[in-house]
Amino acid sequence: MNKTFRTATVTLGVALLAACGNSGSNTSAPDAISVVGSSTVFPFATRVAESFARNTGMPSPIIESTGTGGGMQLFCSGDGANTPSVANASRRMKASEFETCQANGVTEVTEIQVGMDGIAFASANGGIDFDITPEIMYRAIAANPYGEEQTASSWSDLDPSLPNKPILVYGPPATSGTRDALVELVLMPGCEANESMAAIEEESEERFEAICTEVRTDGAYVEQGEQDNLIVQKIEGNADAIGVFGYSYLEENLDRIHGMTVNGVEPTYENISSFNYIGARPLFIYVKNAHLDAIPGLREFVGEWAANWGAAGPLTEVGLVPNPEDVMARSNNAATAFTPLTAADFE
Repeated sequence: MNKTFRTATVTLGVALLAACGNSGSNTSAPDAISVVGSSTVFPFATRVAESFARNTGMPSPIIESTGTGGGMQLFCSGDGANTPSVANASRRMKASEFETCQANGVTEVTEIQVGMDGIAFASANGGIDFDITPEIMYRAIAANPYGEEQTASSWSDLDPSLPNKPILVYGPPATSGTRDALVELVLMPGCEANESMAAIEEESEERFEAICTEVRTDGAYVEQGEQDNLIVQKIEGNADAIGVFGYSYLEENLDRIHGMTVNGVEPTYENISSFNYIGARPLFIYVKNAHLDAIPGLREFVGEWAANWGAAGPLTEVGLVPNPEDVMARSNNAATAFTPLTAADFE
């Protein structure tokens, strides 16, 4: 395709998007690609955006850290030219979010797993330190552990062998994909470890979910929004505090903080890539296919991700754990074929 024809195609695509009545839209292409979503994926997306701008001479994509849930809302709000072209996510898109996309005219969405990360529990160097288990963390921060009143104020209340220090955990809000992963990978297993929960689940799945997933609001668990760097600052300044965030933020700040073991396993690159670490999780980007030929540079931006996510790629320098080989092959294909998700993918 020659440059003149490609420019005409892009202009026509933007005009068609602007004509869509199911979403607010601009009458011309935005100055830069719009990306929203996960604070965990944010540093990787920023690095890719810088590389994209340097290699193409096009404006750097605008990356906004809105949280995975907030990003999905914006991404699925419509397919007009003024809506985000890409959503970053630190967990997989939910079936309900896919349905919202479909209802709002975002009918073709490509899912690409860009790499892996881990939920890290960390504290200040020289600060509080012990081996975390899912059961201990659940009992510490659940609003009503196993359906009972939350009475623990110190870690030693949970186990006499633990530090006699106040429970203080800085972590992600409910809109964050990191919070979703914390629930799925740590709180749920800790909750289900109690045999009484099986009977509660059989009696009422809604009550079971509330007991297992709701966190306390009395100051022992403090939400810090979508600013993981702020959590790092909080725990660095309080030797008794524990922070919860993506592994990349731990790796970038090892001169100030250290990772705490979970079930005796350290949060390291090797343990995450091998899934030996319980907090290992995949990271995704979601691409709006209707924007591929309408928003200048979008295909190239996705291609820049693929050029950077390999085992020896630049993204490993900022903490991204590369995909296993089979997943890497699928992701490389997805970054060029852009095969859209279907409802069957969520069954």
